[in-house]
Amino acid sequence: MNKLWEDLKDNMKEWGTSAVEKAEEISRVAVAKGEEFTKISKIKIDIHQLQREKSKLYEDLGRFTYNQAHSENLANFTGNTEFFLTVNKINAIDKQIGENELEIEKIKDEYGLKDEDIELGNMSLDKEISTDSSDENKEPVSE
Repeated sequence: MNKLWEDLKDNMKEWGTSAVEKAEEISRVAVAKGEEFTKISKIKIDIHQLQREKSKLYEDLGRFTYNQAHSENLANFTGNTEFFLTVNKINAIDKQIGENELEIEKIKDEYGLKDEDIELGNMSLDKEISTDSSDENKEPVSE
């Protein structure tokens, strides 16, 4: 009976140690993935702000165009600096949005993320840790 109790204690120690190791590994993976999600989320917020700014510029451009066509009966904006300044601002924002989207793709490629992982905030930690944390291949822990 005493031998059974000693074996049980030893097994409990091994299981406890293994559980702690797995918990630490999961924590490390979760922190790393959290950092990647934070980077991507920040870029997505920047894109959203740029899109709002672009919408405001479209609104201003539409108002300007309407006023020019209505009050001054102009349909041609050749040489109108205000019109082309606004168009250039919109083009610059489109370029910045494209660069931000490329940065997101670069982060996703670098860390092996998929669109569904980012959209759902659903990283598969099991996939990350299952490749090297199998209990059958580990040596028993002795103290």
